[in-house]
Amino acid sequence: MRAEIGIIGGSGLYDMAGLSDREEVTLQTPFGEPSGPYVLATLNGRRVAFLARHGVGHRVSPSELNFRANIFGMKLLGVNAILSASAVGSLKEELKPLDIVFPDQFIDRTKGRSSTFFGRGLVAHIGFAHPICPAVAAVAAAAAEKVGATVHRGGTYVCMEGPQFSTLAESRLYRTWGADIIGMTNLQEAKLAREAEICYSTIALVTDYDCWHPDHDAVTVDMVIATLLQNAKTAQELIAEAVETLPAERPCSCGRALQSAIITRPEAIPASVKHELAPIVGKYL
Repeated sequence: MRAEIGIIGGSGLYDMAGLSDREEVTLQTPFGEPSGPYVLATLNGRRVAFLARHGVGHRVSPSELNFRANIFGMKLLGVNAILSASAVGSLKEELKPLDIVFPDQFIDRTKGRSSTFFGRGLVAHIGFAHPICPAVAAVAAAAAEKVGATVHRGGTYVCMEGPQFSTLAESRLYRTWGADIIGMTNLQEAKLAREAEICYSTIALVTDYDCWHPDHDAVTVDMVIATLLQNAKTAQELIAEAVETLPAERPCSCGRALQSAIITRPEAIPASVKHELAPIVGKYL
């Protein structure tokens, strides 16, 4: 039960085409249950683990997601790189529905979500100035271009709480900050992936303009669903291409994120916490 690459499917992307040797795996973690079973499979010659972020049938809202369990499960499966698809709203005219953005920054507007594996007697502070793995993002962006998507490299993702969408005042405020897109899920995943020393890249699939746009009220549910379905098709194509071209050896520093981050003296760490987090911290303790 091992995989090399993790795939997290967001709204509209609940499965992956082209998977062979499929096997469903249900995991328990020290942080509870993930969103659902992981699908271990082969995609273009690479072993992957697919997880539907919102569960089978889209049952889990963004604010209810167990981000820690989802990422810890990926670590247990041996994943060292995650491609995370996410439906987002656009905060800029030039970022149109069906475009794909590969953001390299986040702004946190969530409230009280659990976004660290540490605590309970074990303190670690990772560097997070650059929250996206540049190597994985570059491969994924090139793959998106190869399958014909309109691609925007770089940008800032505002991660809001939800499940409600922004007020008009908030949407206008985020635009003055220079933010590009808005969503409800990816920041916690990025933080936890970095703590787990897993490379991580967001694949932000633009569904519509956020409510700042004068045409926003004309957007119907049917229009959004049609865009989600088209985005999901493009996402599957680009992910399959990216999986095939991701290098086996990681050229980045993500795999050493904890090297100088653990502050607590080893003898002061509770044995239970050390045991729980062994898949993450074991090589350092």
